[in-house]
Amino acid sequence: MKCPFCHHEDTQVLDTRASEEGDSIRRRRRCAKCDKRFTTYERIELTMPVIVKKNGSRVEFAAAKLRASLMLALRKRPVSAELVDVTISRIEQKILSLGEREISSQRIGEYIMEELKRLDKIAYIRFASVYRSFEDVAEFQNVIAEIASGSDKK
Repeated sequence: MKCPFCHHEDTQVLDTRASEEGDSIRRRRRCAKCDKRFTTYERIELTMPVIVKKNGSRVEFAAAKLRASLMLALRKRPVSAELVDVTISRIEQKILSLGEREISSQRIGEYIMEELKRLDKIAYIRFASVYRSFEDVAEFQNVIAEIASGSDKK
């Protein structure tokens, strides 16, 4: 493992621990040349399915796009970065558990809405208004009523 500071190739592992979830290994390392310490994570690499967009085009899954969508909906909301990371992990896990080679962008949008409904109601309404292309106040009122009643209608 190359040192991120001096790029020397000889680093020593000081400590190795499994994550609480058991899906990754955290290693504390020390560079033999500059003596700086850093952390690395070892995770299983799984192939995400290809995303099929509304127009039929296909694109690679990009976690950065998922994060950007969530962050836009959660803008100025009291939700920690840790909760956002957990939410992204849950959505990715749902996608992987399907075991499919392709998934529609609509299905991913539904997963995002499910998670936002749990995470932050305002962010859920923001995302739903764009995702479902709200055109009038009545559509906002319907979603607010849905949340208020605890219903899962779409």
